[in-house]
Amino acid sequence: MNKIIFSTQAYQYLQKELCHTTGFECGEVEVKNFPDGERYQRILTSVDCREVVLIGGTISDADTLELFDLAYSLVSMGAESLLLMIPYFGYATMERSVKKGEVVTAKTRAFLLSKIPASSMGNRVFLLDLHTEGVPYYFEGKTRPVHLYAKPTIMEACREIAGNDFVLASTDAGRAKWVESLANDMNVNGAFVFKRRISGDETQITSISADVRGKYVIIYDDMIRTGGSLINAARAYKEAGATKIAAVTTHGLFSKDGLEKIKASGLFECVVSTDSHPNAVQLQGDFLRVKSIASLFRQEIEKH
Repeated sequence: MNKIIFSTQAYQYLQKELCHTTGFECGEVEVKNFPDGERYQRILTSVDCREVVLIGGTISDADTLELFDLAYSLVSMGAESLLLMIPYFGYATMERSVKKGEVVTAKTRAFLLSKIPASSMGNRVFLLDLHTEGVPYYFEGKTRPVHLYAKPTIMEACREIAGNDFVLASTDAGRAKWVESLANDMNVNGAFVFKRRISGDETQITSISADVRGKYVIIYDDMIRTGGSLINAARAYKEAGATKIAAVTTHGLFSKDGLEKIKASGLFECVVSTDSHPNAVQLQGDFLRVKSIASLFRQEIEKH
């Protein structure tokens, strides 16, 4: 029997695209909010003995609970299997405790999702381009996490921007290994900046690892939030002689007017993001181009 695809409210755009491209049924959920802020959900499509896909990112605490409540109920209503597709896993940067008493929220969120009841064929959780490789190990019990990589989509975006003649760069040395791997796959040079921390929230760029003079530099970062690190890195590459600069990211959050700040810096030709986060979808335009991850998820859905 064909799979059925559900989504949280924020990810209905991916649900519709996947249902259209796969031919699978779109599951319907009635949602409304009570005056006190509590959410009412009712699953309208029967899932008994069906293979169920649920798409939803943990983009906020409320969205996380919406995802958990739906997943719990789908299994309780008889879903034969559950594929939980999480395009953006929130709190991924809070994967370890640095100061005494800090809550490792990436771990508590993984623990929460691990408590979704196991369907008869088991539960799989697909996580896209995590900030750290350790997060899947926080899932427990019979939940099977899978770390997906958007590398094909990122490579395609870079080629569309600058063909084969560019330097792939990172915002700092912390992402250098990932950028180096990506650059090798595309047969281009890689670069990263060295930074020195001045204070808790201020860093100074001290040098660049490669010659970017006269080059088109594409800066890749797995996540763009406010854009501060990205702008600082772009300024360093520009001062080092880069002729053009663009940015590519998997997760475009663009918090606190981040996209406007990036554009206003005057350093970038364009920014390209996947649609893993709803903010990127809402903000897309001439400056921000958005590429879909639906084909990547479709491959996994059809495979399992």
